[in-house]
Amino acid sequence: MSSSSSKPEKEEEEEREAPSPCMNGDAASEGDKGGVGGEEGREGGGEEEGEREFAAVMAQLAPEGVQALHARVEAEWGPVLQSACQTAAARALWARAVRDPAAAVLAGERYLRGLHEKMRRDERAGAREVHGVMIAVRTLWFDARIEAAVDELGGDPQVVILGAGMDARAYRLNCLKECMVFELDFPELLEMKSDLLHEAMSSANYQKLTLMAKSLNRVPANIQDGDWVTKLQSCGYVPERNTIWVLEGIIYYLHHADAMQVLETIAASRSSACTVLLADFMNKNATSLSPTIYHFYHDSPDLLLPSIGFSKVTLSQIGDPQAHFGLLSHPENLFDKLRRLPRSMEKNPEDGTPCCRLYFVEASASPDDQIMCPLDHYLD
Repeated sequence: MSSSSSKPEKEEEEEREAPSPCMNGDAASEGDKGGVGGEEGREGGGEEEGEREFAAVMAQLAPEGVQALHARVEAEWGPVLQSACQTAAARALWARAVRDPAAAVLAGERYLRGLHEKMRRDERAGAREVHGVMIAVRTLWFDARIEAAVDELGGDPQVVILGAGMDARAYRLNCLKECMVFELDFPELLEMKSDLLHEAMSSANYQKLTLMAKSLNRVPANIQDGDWVTKLQSCGYVPERNTIWVLEGIIYYLHHADAMQVLETIAASRSSACTVLLADFMNKNATSLSPTIYHFYHDSPDLLLPSIGFSKVTLSQIGDPQAHFGLLSHPENLFDKLRRLPRSMEKNPEDGTPCCRLYFVEASASPDDQIMCPLDHYLD
């Protein structure tokens, strides 16, 4: 994830999945497994039940219009845009943890089959982590924090999802019932997403989706351009209203200047209303695993964000009590090992491999806040 987002399209990569080394499960590589230990695998039913579940997922792709649209995705989109479909595939196949009725249609056959094969292979091998679990954990963390932030802000804040990709929270989170939701992403992606949902819901066999949010506004824009906020406002965003900003699986795809422009723009919105930022950050080691795709990193986002105007920042890693969700059951899973090591440690002392980390960060600010020095908390 999210996660196609308004990410750079200029990478001329071969047609392949963007790597995701235990980090950005947006596009799982052979090394990205994560979560339910293989010996536990699927609860209550084993492989046969898993195959039945997969058949039910694939049946949602039957409409010819859906198949034709995904053929265009495979033919016309590059690996960064296609990562949106890969994220949706993980949400669809981790349905035992993530409820997302639109995920399968938004993912498409190619990514569903590819991830299903990897998950089945992991479970048969008794792997410590199973492909796609990182996206499942990440999705559940964002879901939980959105719900908490909506409640904290009185139940009716605006929710802006930057680089929305194939996100379907407006259709599945009941906590958004009084919220105006804005999905911002590349025009071609938002158009494809709308067409896929329309084709699926036109089929007599497809479960109809109900909009859970008060309203959903799709904003065609590139957050690397300077006018994305203007376009957001033209679609109904009101700067004077409390806002939750969701940046799931996007910030590390941007170059440093673009990422800081986005973060500083969000921080500046605190001057007129309460602001909550929910985002995931990679550390430097993580981005170095695929430097042509991942660019922005920060080893201490909990220090960066106070320096640009956020007054309260909470950081979690996968495997922490608030970022676990019962999906990391194997005692030797990689995520637990990483979080037990000091964040300053760059290499795992057991095997010398780089410590590649993904941080989940919640930050808030209000008109009464003052910009803090990132070292202030050491002086308290």
